[in-house]
Amino acid sequence: MTSNQISVADIARLVKGELIGDGGLLVSGFSGIREAQKNELTFLSNPKYEPMLRDTQAGVTLVPRQITCPGKTLIRVDNPSLSFTQVVNHLLKDVPDYRPRGIHPTAVIAKGAKLASNVAVGAHTVIEDGAVIAEGCVLYAQCYVGHETCLGKDCMVYPQVVLREKVSIGNRVIIHSGTVIGCDGYGYVTVEAKHMKIPQVGSVLIEDDVEIGANVTIDRARFGKTIIGEGTKIDNLVQIAHNVTIGKHCLIVAQVGISGSTRIGNYVILAGQVGVVGHLEIGDGAIVTGQSGVSHSIKAGEQVFGSPAQPIKIAYRNNAHLQRMDKYVEMIKDLKKRIEALEKK
Repeated sequence: MTSNQISVADIARLVKGELIGDGGLLVSGFSGIREAQKNELTFLSNPKYEPMLRDTQAGVTLVPRQITCPGKTLIRVDNPSLSFTQVVNHLLKDVPDYRPRGIHPTAVIAKGAKLASNVAVGAHTVIEDGAVIAEGCVLYAQCYVGHETCLGKDCMVYPQVVLREKVSIGNRVIIHSGTVIGCDGYGYVTVEAKHMKIPQVGSVLIEDDVEIGANVTIDRARFGKTIIGEGTKIDNLVQIAHNVTIGKHCLIVAQVGISGSTRIGNYVILAGQVGVVGHLEIGDGAIVTGQSGVSHSIKAGEQVFGSPAQPIKIAYRNNAHLQRMDKYVEMIKDLKKRIEALEKK
């Protein structure tokens, strides 16, 4: 809910949509389709949720162009989710901005660090010698920026983020609380039954327009770089190991674990709780569905499911057979009885 109001007719004009229903209704908030009230906006983008449209209490709903629902006020658009974002941003334009301003007196900034004039640094944040922070960056409270780490323009770093030494962050990167970038990779060699640490002397490169969720860990490379490509979006609680390369505009969903030296192409989707073993290649545009375990390389454009992950059609067929296992067992028992009866004759 916000203190701003906008008419349904104005929303339709804002998103260039087709209005069906009451354009005079004033909207002052937004919510999900289940929770929305009569003075709120919601949206429907997935056709499988279309039955909810009849029951929603929302004053107005953004829907795809082909959707109709008599008695409901609708705005039909090409992309309801994108249009919803436009309206939310409009309603939130005057909401108080709680970002830190200037340099907090408790921040500890080394003499050799270089900060642009309009950088904001929150309370108790530490910036080490040789760090470079470009214009427009905002670092909230209790962050740590290590030696020789560089941040590009307009980055947003939320509280309690750790950026270890010699990490490179591009422009317009968003990093959420609790994330650690540049921690040591998991590298050991076993000598006489003891695990000896292998030095991890590489770095991490985060390219432009990446967003990294809360409590994500991205290990520095053993040597060379761990790389997160431009525009990639990483959800909460993801582990990315040393020397992993992730391409451009990938979607990495919660609780994914990617083992060392795996190479992931562009526009790849790894759904929730996917695990990937090391030294594999996942091709451009591949999709790995939730809770899959990837133990072999995946071709470009391939969709896989299961553990071990298989082409999705094969995995679904095999899963269907497993669901019928009780019936198959009964059929086998019946056939066995019939064979034994024939043998007795």
